[in-house]
Amino acid sequence: MPFLPSTATAPFCPSEVKGSITIDAAAPRWQKLKRFFGPGLLVAIGYMDPGNWATDIQAGSQFGYSLLWVVAFSSLAAIFLQMLAARLGLVAGKDLAQASYERYGRVGRVVQWITAEVSIIACDIAEVLGCALAFKLLLGVPLAWGVVLTALDTVIVLGLQGKGFRQIEAIVLGLIATMAFCFVAQVAITPPDWHAVIGGLVPGDPGHDRKDAIVLALGIVGATIMPHNLYLHSSVVQTRHVVGGARGVIRDTLGLVRIDTCVSLFVAMLVNAAILVVAGAAFHATGQHNVTDIEQAYRLITPIAGGAAALLFGIALLASGQSSTLTGTIAGQVIMDGFLHTKIPCYQRRLITRGLALVPALIGVLWLGDGSVGQLLVWSQVLLSLQLPFAMWPLIRSVSDRNTMGDHAIGRGMQAAAWALFAVITGTNLLLITGVAG
Repeated sequence: MPFLPSTATAPFCPSEVKGSITIDAAAPRWQKLKRFFGPGLLVAIGYMDPGNWATDIQAGSQFGYSLLWVVAFSSLAAIFLQMLAARLGLVAGKDLAQASYERYGRVGRVVQWITAEVSIIACDIAEVLGCALAFKLLLGVPLAWGVVLTALDTVIVLGLQGKGFRQIEAIVLGLIATMAFCFVAQVAITPPDWHAVIGGLVPGDPGHDRKDAIVLALGIVGATIMPHNLYLHSSVVQTRHVVGGARGVIRDTLGLVRIDTCVSLFVAMLVNAAILVVAGAAFHATGQHNVTDIEQAYRLITPIAGGAAALLFGIALLASGQSSTLTGTIAGQVIMDGFLHTKIPCYQRRLITRGLALVPALIGVLWLGDGSVGQLLVWSQVLLSLQLPFAMWPLIRSVSDRNTMGDHAIGRGMQAAAWALFAVITGTNLLLITGVAG
């Protein structure tokens, strides 16, 4: 496509280039941290997408604060797993797809590649629905036509990936930060029952509708710990290269990774917790237990923004969906190159993924109606949770392997924690599958 810049038509996106951002090992720590910050933020963008909004709002309205512990658990688990992914990229110089390609045979590679691609498509379904809903809120476009428009907005966003790519990314981050401020401020304006909020941090029996609670809990996990983000983080972290320094440079760099990841994802955790808490206070506490549509979340912002609430909400929703156009493209190329050793232009990769996401999204809207968007979003996140073990298994094995990681392989304690997390997520997935089948 001649009208697209080279960054969109090149086989690789700029952020996949190793060592594109150099860091002086002798610089003060705050300067190194300033240069290093970025990969965690890029990953955290996906933690505030429309899928997160839908699951948190529905969980808060239906179960109050009783599933808040799931948000906290999944966020802490995400921080742990993302640090493992970044550790693999920095120490081994390989992303998760490359490491898996070298570790497994043909069948294993194909299975992991397919599940990774499914996770990206499932995530993109959520972004399609979120963007379509944003078009409806901002422009009054019917939802079905909004779904179709997302095919065009993908090309437009990729067309903007010229010299101003970083500025566009900053605008997207700024819009999401604005949305984050609104939800956090809403907690103060619509004060919840803080004793109940604190109680929600402790796992307990949700009472009625346990099956719905499991579905929503898995949706929250899938929306938070996105499988393709593990591939993405293990790749984009390699853009940072510490020059100079001595033997301890890797250990020092891993410290920077921990700060970048923890700070970025902690902010995402606060946003998701705030959405659920406000939904619990605004809806569940007033007897509205079936808020499944993001449109109803207008009520969450109205006390803050007044007449500007719709515009603010719609722009932020659109921004959160569009951000995945950038990160999803990079993750897709990382997966395709690592498993298939195939390189295609960014716009082709993006159009393939968006095309595969458009079909189920459009069928769902046309067949089930506009009111089905909330449930479609939740189930797309459940699908992500079902794919998660297929990314966790090779990641844990890779970072535990001394042949791959050398002295920086994780110890027995971290291995035990990682496998325990794997068992919990896999077991809950099996519980859901048997429940649905039964």
